[in-house]
Amino acid sequence: MSEPAPTDRPPDPAAGPPPAAQAPPATEPPPEGQAPPGVRHLLALRLRQAQAENAELQDALAARPLTAVATGVLAERLRCGPAEAGAQLLALAERAHLSPPELAADILTTLPGTAPAGAPLPPAPPPLLPGSPAPTVEAALTQAAAMLGAAAAVLWTVQPGGALHPAAAPGFTETERHSWRHVPPGVPTPAQQAVQRRTALGPIGPVTATLGAERAPYRLAVPLHRAAGPAAVLELAWVERPAEPTPGEHRRLRAAGEVCALALTEVPDTEPIDLDPTDSAVLDAALAPALLLSPEPVGGPPADFRITRVNAAFTDLDDRPRQRLEGRTLTAVYPLASADGLLELLLRVHATGRPVHHDSLALTFLAGQTPVPVLLELAAARLGDRLLVSWRPTAATDRTDRLLRTAQRLSHLAGFEEDLRTGEIHWTPRTADLLGLPEGAGPVPLAALAAHVHPDDEQSVRRVVNSAIQHGRADSAVFRMRHLSSYTHYVRLVAEPVLDPGGRTAAVRGAFQDVSAQHWTETALAATTASLADSREESAERHLLALRLQQAILPPAVPPLESAGLRAAVRYRPSSQRDRVGGDWYDATLLPDRTALLVVGDMAGHGVEAATGMVALRNALRGLAYTGAGPGRLLGWLNQAAADLTGAATATVVCARYHPDTRTLHWARAGHLPPILLRDGVARPLPMPHGILLGAADDPACEEARLDLRPRDILLLYTDGLVERRDRSVEEPLDQLARVLAEPAADLDTLLDRALDLSIADTDDDTCLIAVEVLEPVHEGAPGRV
Repeated sequence: MSEPAPTDRPPDPAAGPPPAAQAPPATEPPPEGQAPPGVRHLLALRLRQAQAENAELQDALAARPLTAVATGVLAERLRCGPAEAGAQLLALAERAHLSPPELAADILTTLPGTAPAGAPLPPAPPPLLPGSPAPTVEAALTQAAAMLGAAAAVLWTVQPGGALHPAAAPGFTETERHSWRHVPPGVPTPAQQAVQRRTALGPIGPVTATLGAERAPYRLAVPLHRAAGPAAVLELAWVERPAEPTPGEHRRLRAAGEVCALALTEVPDTEPIDLDPTDSAVLDAALAPALLLSPEPVGGPPADFRITRVNAAFTDLDDRPRQRLEGRTLTAVYPLASADGLLELLLRVHATGRPVHHDSLALTFLAGQTPVPVLLELAAARLGDRLLVSWRPTAATDRTDRLLRTAQRLSHLAGFEEDLRTGEIHWTPRTADLLGLPEGAGPVPLAALAAHVHPDDEQSVRRVVNSAIQHGRADSAVFRMRHLSSYTHYVRLVAEPVLDPGGRTAAVRGAFQDVSAQHWTETALAATTASLADSREESAERHLLALRLQQAILPPAVPPLESAGLRAAVRYRPSSQRDRVGGDWYDATLLPDRTALLVVGDMAGHGVEAATGMVALRNALRGLAYTGAGPGRLLGWLNQAAADLTGAATATVVCARYHPDTRTLHWARAGHLPPILLRDGVARPLPMPHGILLGAADDPACEEARLDLRPRDILLLYTDGLVERRDRSVEEPLDQLARVLAEPAADLDTLLDRALDLSIADTDDDTCLIAVEVLEPVHEGAPGRV
């Protein structure tokens, strides 16, 4: 059989932990929903240990009947009681260097009638190589084969995932064993079929797909069960078809197989480890609690550590004696701490060789079955191929000292004390550095401190010193220090006197605090505040200018248009935001030929620039309208004027010219929304002629439309501030506006006010509206109402 691809093979526990179980490097956080690498690593280790412990217990349970039967045989042979026979079994096993189950199997398989007379024995097993099974396994398999006259035997171990591995195979060559060293679950060999069926198979044959099928094609496979399923399979091979085994032969064969499986049990987690007496003495001489850890597995990349030695000063946090710690793995003894990151930390120390020291490391330990968070002071260093680790819980005084040091460091604070009677000065470790003094400089007396400060601040320092020493009062001041690199430090000095019984100052205590960052922050804040004040003042001036421009160009009332047969009303609603004064405008005026010019427009942008651009376009369009040209031609000319008057600015415009003699409206648009016509109680937007916004092209063509109006028709021109929304297209607000206009109104002013009040626009932009109503001729009656 060809060897399966390595990627198809499940991991082999005998080969050590898989790469995923090795020390995971510090990487990015895992994806959401997955455990951190350290936790997954620990879970994999604990799973393997639990499997090993479970297999050990199951093997012990399976061997118990075997030893009981052997004890009974010895009691019958020696004519003694069961207790004495059990003692004899243990003594014989020790002298034979066998375990009691192995000796029990030998006793049972050598009873009279256990092997057919003259049965051919398989060839002797090859010499043992590194990693080969124990001699007892090979011998037991050889006897099992001889029992039924088989030419060879193989003990398959069931790997995780269902793959089979030949643990021992007397009678087969190394070449045959190597070719079948891994049998995936899907291959229908006799052993795999027995595993799937969980019952003995055979004898069957001839078979072609199994170990050594060319020489011995007839097979018998017996699964050896554990609580979770088959743990191994015993397979016998014959050159010719054998007779069906009797029930007794089946029982003896299964017993021999169980003995072989027991001999393959992994070494328990608590296996004692030899320690150099010198190492033990050195470790016990250490006053600090310490552990000596050995990498696990030996000879490969470490995935865990075994506790080789615990010194006399070490106290387990769960009060376990030394004997219950030594020889066990770190993850088994301290599972929660390992998951918290202890194992990953130690693996990194072992891999890099760089020692670590933590004043306060937060880990979790088990006290009985209760998780207990603990703060530890921990140090770890590599010692040859092992690790020396020392840790101890931090005491309350240690925590207080660390908190004080941390507070001083974070607040850039240092303390001092000067005894005026003896001249003794004590500074905390960071005081010289905080004051900017040279490295190694000694404490400076308060009386000499003024010599180290900026000349402008000498008087402030002398005042504080004199206040504490001469007058016995606490005082403070901020001064600058002269640093060797000419960098100026701003330091706050607080001095407090210590008085003797006579009320005189005996000593001065106090603190220095580096407030340079605070000083520069305050300086920058003051400069920023001044700059913001200037900006606010400039913004207010620009806003006032824009408002005045709008007020000057947009009169509150429209000139009377009755001579042109129209009644008009206008509205202008500025933005509620002071910084959003825009460029919206309207114009309604009578031209010399008695026609009426109606215009609304919107200059892009806000502020003074938009307002001045709006003024320029409005005045330019009014001047151009005096030529008598139609709206389309006027917008073409206005596009050229926009480039000259406003630079690169853009604008949208609707321009209409009403001829009262024919009641016709000629209008054109440059990117603007269409006017809305209200007729007979129905409001609708006018069809839009082609026209792009001003400033978008050098010579745009603006299509001109014509509309015949009737008496009592109302036309509304508006800017987009009335209908524009950020969350939807303009069609829905236009439909809403048309429904609002269709409701009856007392007059045009009421109609415009209602349109503004019920607007659903949300851009808070300027809004301009013009509404005109076509009047009925005088001879037809008085002008109607809206």
